[in-house]
Parts: sequence; C-alpha cells; structure tokens
Amino acid sequence: MADRFQVLIIGGGQAGIPLAWALAKAGKTVALAERKYLGGSCVNFGCTPTKAAIASARVAHLARRGRDFGLIIPTVEVDFPAVIDRAQGVALESRRSLDKGLENSDNPKLFRAHARLAGRSGEAFQVLVGDREVIADQVVLNNGTRSRIPPIAGLANLRYITADNWLSRTELPEHLAIIGGGYIGCEMAQFYRRMGSRVTVWQHSDRILEREDAEISDAIQRFLEAEEIEFQLDTTIESVGQLGTEDVFVAVGRRPNTDDLGLETVGVERDAHGYVKIDKRLATNVAGIWAAGDIRGGPQFTHTSWDDYRILVSQMTGDGKRTTERIVPYAVFTDPELGRVGSTERELKEQGRPYEEKRFEMKRNGKARELSEPEGFIQVLLEPGSGNILGAACLCADAAELVHMYVDIMNAGASSHVIRDAIHIHPTLAEAVQSAVT
Repeated sequence: MADRFQVLIIGGGQAGIPLAWALAKAGKTVALAERKYLGGSCVNFGCTPTKAAIASARVAHLARRGRDFGLIIPTVEVDFPAVIDRAQGVALESRRSLDKGLENSDNPKLFRAHARLAGRSGEAFQVLVGDREVIADQVVLNNGTRSRIPPIAGLANLRYITADNWLSRTELPEHLAIIGGGYIGCEMAQFYRRMGSRVTVWQHSDRILEREDAEISDAIQRFLEAEEIEFQLDTTIESVGQLGTEDVFVAVGRRPNTDDLGLETVGVERDAHGYVKIDKRLATNVAGIWAAGDIRGGPQFTHTSWDDYRILVSQMTGDGKRTTERIVPYAVFTDPELGRVGSTERELKEQGRPYEEKRFEMKRNGKARELSEPEGFIQVLLEPGSGNILGAACLCADAAELVHMYVDIMNAGASSHVIRDAIHIHPTLAEAVQSAVT
C-alpha cells in the first residue's frame, strides 16, 4: 500500500522545512523527504559553518594587527583542525535542532531517503521514496544544487576541495589554488590566507566578482591583494599543471540537483542549465508541482529560499499575493564586507535609466576610524527628484548589516529622505548610511 499525502516536499532545505510545518499547521497532510542532512547547503556546508570559520580567521587577522590598537601580541598560532572542528560544531548544533523537531513528528512526516518522481496516479503524483511508494496531490521540489566541476585535465585525479566538502578537510594547504573569483572564491581565499596558506585565485575573466560594478570588484581585489592573495586573471585553465599546486579549491558555480529527480516522468520543464522552470508563483509548467530554493534558478541565497516558503504558503493556503516580485539584497562576506541591494550602475546605464549617485568614504566616519576600519565606501543610486533608492552598495566593515536600512526603505516604497532626516546614534557606522544620502 502506498502512503498518501496532500503535499510531498522533496528536500529539507531552508524552504522545505518551514514550508512543511506551515502546511501541516494549515491542516494539510505533509511529508518531507530528505536523503541526507536536514538544513540544506546553508546549515551543512554553506552559511553556517563558513561564517563560523570566517569569524576565526578574523580573530587571527585582528591579533596580527595588534599594534594598530596599541597592543603587542608576539605570535599568532592557528590550530587549523580546531578551527574546522568549531565550524563543524556550529553546523551540527543547527542540524540537531532541525532533526529533533521532525524526527518525532507525524505531520509533517519525515522520510530519510532519496525521492524520485515516477509518474502519475490519477490526478496525483507517484513518487518513489527509498523503497516505498508515496502518492501526493502536490509536490514541492527543494533539492538544491551542488558544485559544478569544470572539465580540466587532471582535476579528477586530485583530492580537490569544493564548497560542498571543505568542512571535511582538516589539513591546511601550504599553497591553495582557487579556481573561480566569484563570491565563494573570494570569501574562501581570504579565509585560507588568514589561516596561513599561500593563496592564488584563478579567474577566467579580466576581473573578480564580474557581476559587480568594476569599481567595487577592483576595490575588493585591492583589499585581498593587501593580504598577499595572488590573482591570475583572464586565464583559461586547461590542465591542473598550470596551477603549481595539488591543493585546489573549485569554485566556478553550482549545478542543480535535477538529473535524478524523475522530472521527465511527469513532464516538468528545465532550462538549458538544468534548473526547473517556474513562474513568479514558483509554479512549474505541471499543475501541482512547485519548485523552491536554488533548484529554481535565479537568486541563490538562503534568504531567498526562506522567502520561497512564504510565497508557497501564500499560493497553497493563502490569497496568492506573495510572489517572486521582490527586492533581494545580498552580501559578500569578505573583510571588508559588501552589502548590495537593487540595481548597479552598469544595469542602470544599460537600461538608459537616469540616476543620481551619492557616495560617502568610510574614512570620514568617526566610528570607522575608532575601530581602525576606515576602508571602503557607501554608494547610493537615487531616482532624480524623488530621492527613491534605485540601488545601494556598502563596501565596509559590517556592510551586510548596514545595507538593511536601505533594504527596508526600498520595501516601504519610501524616499531616502527618511534616512536623511532621521537622527542616528553617534558614534556608529550607521551614521555613514545617513551621511551617504545627505
């Protein structure tokens, strides 16, 4: 006998878990299938452990800068296995919390097995979950992505590192070659360098972080070069022999986990890169099948995955008003950080849209100087006349926090004048957010 549910969610990531609980609370019978670990990439190898590791690296960096604060710290020794162990512990604590909530629940019901669509059962869907058959009226795909591995000669013979497995490597590389100068590549380059590795970043284009305006990507490269991180730009890697080391971190992007999902059995469409095609409601071309999280393409962030769950709750149990028509901020957790929201200058120029640029150098902010963190700037792009924010970039200490003031104003449909006319506490970095629009 097949198990029957109103909704089956495949994948226990940042959209799948809260969605399962919300739908069950709304009265639906819900199953959640996860073949490995609950929490998705964020908890298990992404946001949670990487930011824990980056925090350790920052402490080491600050200790080496002791003289900037009038302190003499004779030596700074890195215990790399202990750094990795701490990051693993933070991830494990988060995962155990998720496990505890679902393992004793009947609704939602957790199945720890690989799930694969197997066709129709009348108007419902047949899904093979491990060795059992599940019939579901609706299916939500939340399978996520994995590291994309380029066809480089000799790479398969190396024990290379990726964003998926870095947490299992407790040996600190003497010289690490990072293939890819994107967000993951830059964050991990700084982490390993601060741990003590020599680091070289290899990038196919003529600059890192190529989606950003050149001014921003160039500034971040300068910050990283100041820490003796090397860059090889505009370079095609044909063989691992070019890299000069056998310790390689591959960070050239992600690929969706759609190749063993059985999408063809019900006719779910994918794009040229394998991502599930969805509309603004997160609905696929097959009625009753939805997609959430990184598998649906578009912005691949934990916070967009989490918001996807809110969209699906709206679509499946609410008024259907919440969609992917949303303002999506993001951050690059280098040091200094980059916090971004809205359009870049390049995008506005390509659109032929007029804008006014406002800018504030962080070296003019009192708190930044007091913290010995004067690097970077804040740039705000405004609509002429109204003062509405079209885009903002904070490249400075705590940028991922500061940018949220612009995010909230944009979501409220308010003018930057609201920030300009407010009173901010002195001395704070937040004063720079105001200074940038004054």
